[in-house]
Amino acid sequence: MNNEFTFEQNLGALRDEIDDIDGQLVALLATRRVVTTKVGLLKSAAGMPIYAPEREANLLKVRRQQAIDAGLSPELIEDILRRLMQDSYVSQDASGYRCVNPDCKKVIVIGGKGQLGRIFVDLFTRSGYQVQALEQADWPNSAAILAEASLVIVAVPIRLTTLVIQKLGTLPENCILADVTSIKEAPLYEMMKVHAGPVVGLHPMFGPDVTGLVKQTIIACEGRFPQQYHWLLEQFNVWGAKIYPVEAQVHDQAMSMVQVMRHFSTIAYGYHLMTEGADIAQLVEMSSPIYRLELIMVGRLFAQNPELYTDIIFANQNNIAMMKRFAYRFLALLEDVQSNDKAAFTEMFSQVADYFGDYADIFMQESKVMLAKADQLKKY
Repeated sequence: MNNEFTFEQNLGALRDEIDDIDGQLVALLATRRVVTTKVGLLKSAAGMPIYAPEREANLLKVRRQQAIDAGLSPELIEDILRRLMQDSYVSQDASGYRCVNPDCKKVIVIGGKGQLGRIFVDLFTRSGYQVQALEQADWPNSAAILAEASLVIVAVPIRLTTLVIQKLGTLPENCILADVTSIKEAPLYEMMKVHAGPVVGLHPMFGPDVTGLVKQTIIACEGRFPQQYHWLLEQFNVWGAKIYPVEAQVHDQAMSMVQVMRHFSTIAYGYHLMTEGADIAQLVEMSSPIYRLELIMVGRLFAQNPELYTDIIFANQNNIAMMKRFAYRFLALLEDVQSNDKAAFTEMFSQVADYFGDYADIFMQESKVMLAKADQLKKY
């Protein structure tokens, strides 16, 4: 009994010590957030971007070595620091942003009350621009609304983009016309045809659930007079985004594989699960972290607006040929399995591994981090 009592006393004392340390950590984190908020205010006043990649990389390098010297896991310390830095970006994000072009008269976001449009309305507003959302109900007064525009962003569903662009033939000469759809050739062609001023095609590579643009990518496809819309790309940089310039045709070809084929195959997989009558709850319970993550990505897609994915897949009929090639290769591999040709299947696997090259190992390491986090967040 005495030994048991002594054990409980010692355990309780150690737990109290841990609780005290945890309390100190929370207090330190609160102090750190106050300081990072001040950093945000200072950066905003100086017109500096929120995200400083060199600073972040150096900080992680130094702290990883410090962790090794202290006998701690450098991966643990890096994970903690990355989470802290993400919180820092949020606190700095709340401080406001520099207005790159104070001479800009008005920013009009067509579809500014939609999921993606709202993000740009918010960002431009917090940067001190005069911003207005233009919705369908406002079209009777659109001529007056657009008359003083220095920038017009078309942020409507893909199926409506061309129709909206075709109504923009009376924009001010120096007004920038941009769109934010996930296809670029057709909208860029329509914008160039309807507007003689500066034109740029944009594809934000993020969803409507982002809280800021730090480390987000915006693809930019040159249209006309890039020197006149350079300030817009600089504004994106100030918000923390990375600009990736590419030709519209190259963009659409890449998206046919990155977006269209991926979404289509994910939808087909979800449809297959449903028609097979698979028990999702059972699959989740029996899944390892990587298979659970795959199920999460499938379920995530079906939790969103079906019209969005329908528009993306149906937007370009040229994608059909590519998806048919994918289906053909799927069936060709299935024939190897059916004929028990393991050698052919293994040869194919080796060829694809060679194709991925160093990226295979890079993706392996990145996936380990993602899977570890997914396992920690498991709720069911």
